[in-house]
Amino acid sequence: MEKNDEYYWYWLCNMNGVGNSAIRELLNIFQTPKEIYETSNELLERVTGLSREQIITIQDMKKSSKLYEDFLGLQERGIYFTHPGKEDYPAQLYEIFDAPYALYYKGRLPEKNCPVVSIVGARGCTEYGRNIALQFGREFAHMGIQVVSGMAMGIDAAGHWGALKGNGYTLAVLGCGVDICYPRVNIELYSQILEHGGVISEYPPGAQPMPGQFPMRNRIISGLSDVVIVVEARKKSGSLITIDQALEQNKDIMAVPGRIGDPLSEGCNRLIQMGAQVILNPKDILSNGKVAENYNLLLKKESLEQRKNNNKNIFSCESGLAKKKNMLYSGLNLYPKSLNTIIEETGLTIPEVSALLLELELEGNVREVSKNCYIGIHL
Repeated sequence: MEKNDEYYWYWLCNMNGVGNSAIRELLNIFQTPKEIYETSNELLERVTGLSREQIITIQDMKKSSKLYEDFLGLQERGIYFTHPGKEDYPAQLYEIFDAPYALYYKGRLPEKNCPVVSIVGARGCTEYGRNIALQFGREFAHMGIQVVSGMAMGIDAAGHWGALKGNGYTLAVLGCGVDICYPRVNIELYSQILEHGGVISEYPPGAQPMPGQFPMRNRIISGLSDVVIVVEARKKSGSLITIDQALEQNKDIMAVPGRIGDPLSEGCNRLIQMGAQVILNPKDILSNGKVAENYNLLLKKESLEQRKNNNKNIFSCESGLAKKKNMLYSGLNLYPKSLNTIIEETGLTIPEVSALLLELELEGNVREVSKNCYIGIHL
C-alpha cells in the first residue's frame, strides 16, 4: 500500500533516540518528512549533525512493517494523529518553543477562538483547594471557557470534574499514551473526559507513564492555555514546572491566595509576590485581556447563532414569510434604502422587516451600510 504524507510524519516521530531537537534539525535541512525518508544515509551523515546511531535508526525504521501497521490501526482504536501543518493541529502550539511534532488524541480538541484556561495545583491538596478548583472549573464551563489540565490527582482532577459538572469542555494532557489511564484511580474521570471532551499526548499509544515525561507534557498544558491558574502549590511543587513553562511562553499566571505559613499556599503566595495576578472568583478571569477577547468573540458567535436559530423557527412555523423575504430582497439593490422606506414599499410590519433583514444579512445577501440603511447583494 502506498504511504501518504501523514505516515511520513508518524514515521519521523516514532524513532527511538531521535527526539524533538533531532527532528527540528532535520526539518531545517529537508522540507518534509518524506524527503528525510527518501534521503540516503550518506547524505544524512554529510549534511546533518546526527550521530551514526541515529542515522542507523532512521534507516532501520524505514523497513519497519510493524510501525506502518500501528499507524494504520490508529483510527480503528479511536485515536487521531496530528502534526504541524495539519488542519487539526492546535494553533496555540505554533507559538511555543519546542512544540511537539506529533500529537495523539481521543475525543475532541479545544474549539478554536474560544477561551482556554488551565487549572493546576498540588496532588495532595486540601479539601478547600479541591472545592475551589471544582468551583472554578464548573463556573468556567458555564461561561463557555474550556478547561485544560493534566488529570493528576488533587487539583488537576477537581478542575476537570468541575468543567464536566458544568456541562463544559475539558482536555486532559497526559504524560503517557492516550490509551492509558494514569493514575488508574482516575478511570471514571478519564471515561467522562473521553465522552465530553478529549485527551491528548505527544507520546504514542501504549507509551507507559515515566517520571521524565510529565514535566515535558506541562509545556503543552500551558501552551494550549490563555491563562494558567494555580490553586494550591508547595514551594517546590511540580505544578511550578508548568508555571516556568508558561512564563517562557509569555503566558499570564493567576494564583489563588492562601494562608501565610500553610505549606500548600506557599507556592501560590510566592507567585503573587513575584507578580502573578490574584484570582478570587471565576469571573476575575475576564480581567485578562486574551481571555476577555476570546470570551467576547464567543458571546458574539453565540448571539448570532441564537438569533439565526430563532429566525429559522419563525420561517419554519410561518411558510408565508419565505415569500415575504423574497419580496423584500427583490426590492433592494446597491443604492441604500432606509428601514422606513423598506417598510413603506413592502407593507410589512417593523418586526417582520427586522427579522427578514437579519435573516438575509446572515445569509450574506443584505448588508447594513449605515445605521438602519441597507443594500442588496445580488450575485
